[in-house]
Amino acid sequence: MQQPDSPILATLRDTDRDRYLACLLSPAEKRYPLAALYAFYAEIARVRDVIHEPLPGEIRLQWWRDVLGNEQSTGEGHPVAEALLDCIREHRLPVAVLQDMIDARIFDLYDDPMGDRSALEGYAGETASALIQLASLVLDPENAANSAEAAGHAGVAQTIAGLLLLLPIHCRRGQVYFPADLLRATGLDREALLEGRDEEAISRAIRAFCGLGRDHLAKARSTMVSISARNFAAFIPVALAGPIFDQAELAGARILKHPIQPPQWRRQWWMWRASRRRRF
Repeated sequence: MQQPDSPILATLRDTDRDRYLACLLSPAEKRYPLAALYAFYAEIARVRDVIHEPLPGEIRLQWWRDVLGNEQSTGEGHPVAEALLDCIREHRLPVAVLQDMIDARIFDLYDDPMGDRSALEGYAGETASALIQLASLVLDPENAANSAEAAGHAGVAQTIAGLLLLLPIHCRRGQVYFPADLLRATGLDREALLEGRDEEAISRAIRAFCGLGRDHLAKARSTMVSISARNFAAFIPVALAGPIFDQAELAGARILKHPIQPPQWRRQWWMWRASRRRRF
């Protein structure tokens, strides 16, 4: 697999500092395949950040589909693609799951509303939850299936926490990831959220969104016994979700103008503590 002097860890450090640290907290022999998987995830997650129009974004995602769909592909000189293909072949990862992950990211390129809670859970399931399960296949393939339910719920909680951190950016773009049924229940709609004027209703929506995240986090914690010791490293970043919910609930509508962004040292502490306790 990747050698210690591989640029993949350096790439991951620049694109996803939290999962970079999770790699460093993982067993040394699994560090580089995990970095390849996480670096790929960061690449497709930030397509809208680097390519601002939907069509070029779709072309970029299609490039990844083509790379993964070609059994003879070597990555076409792209370091992350090369490392990912090595990871897939060495650890027998299901390409279909990665393809579904790419397809789910098409939603990010447009400003379509998130229909309901089920749509959000489906989006999270094909992205963050799938990533946790793929990482589990790298870490401990024999026991990975046992923690599939925990990965499903943990990924939803992690997704909601991440969306709360990015809420000001998404609103400036006209993107709304809050489920429409949740907005209606708190007296909002897409346009009212984007306008940002009804702070009381927005605070209610944020608390409800946190509540949905906490519900999935609690369900993930209730099945934590199914996570093998070797697989726990796949769940380390989930340790950030609870503290982010705490801060978002406290801030309410203020996060639209004053984003919550826990300092890196604190995020590192939460993940290190989780890795030691084997609890998120």
